[in-house]
This record gives sequence, C-alpha cells and structure tokens, in this order.
Amino acid sequence: METILGFDFGLKRIGVAVGNSVIKQAQPLTIIKAATNDAKFAAITALMAEWQPACCVVGLPRHPDGTEHEMTLRCQRFANQLHGRFGVPTVLVDERYSSAVIPHQRGDLIDAQAAAIILQQYFDEYAQFKT
Repeated sequence: METILGFDFGLKRIGVAVGNSVIKQAQPLTIIKAATNDAKFAAITALMAEWQPACCVVGLPRHPDGTEHEMTLRCQRFANQLHGRFGVPTVLVDERYSSAVIPHQRGDLIDAQAAAIILQQYFDEYAQFKT
C-alpha cells in the first residue's frame, strides 16, 4: 500500500489531503498556514516524514478555457520543489473548478477539501494507468 499526498497550493494557504493506492479514497488532512516559504516547507517536511508518501499530487489551476495564468506557473514551481526537496514523484492534476464544487460560505477555509478533490481526481482519472 502506497500513501499519496495531495496539495492545493495557494499563496496564503496550502491544503493537504491524504489517500492510499489500495482504497483510492482521498480525505482532507490539514491546511498549512505559514508566512514564509521556509515555514511552509518546514510543515511539509514534517508531513513527508510522518506519511512517507510514494507520490505527491499538486493541483494545477488554469483558466476555464485551459490557458495558463500566474498561479499555473507558481503551482508548477511548487511541484518541482516537492520533487527536488523530497525525491518523490510529483504529478500535476488539472484543478479547474475543484473549489467550486465544495459547499461553503465566505470565509470558510476549504483548502484541505479542495486538496482532497484534487487527489480524488488523480485516483479516479490517473491512477488507473499506473501499474
């Protein structure tokens, strides 16, 4: 059984979800709220040590028509940093509308739920091709 962590990257918060390769069900784990990049990666380092994932999944935001925007590049950079720092494969998953399907009110922190949707999308669409 392999553990997989999913990330919904944001400038203020990073949502994190966890799942495994057997049941292929994602669940919200935590929200990282840190002011500096070093503090964010300190929290991620602790999660990586605790969960020892075989793979990380990062949501890749795009405009509704599929074109890139500023956050697309930031998320790609974040995924590259995860791979580079921790040496685990990192997969980018289209996250368009992931937050839109979560019922919430203004001010609710939905980042971990968004990460779970992104990770579940990975399980549903991408993991079936892994052997």
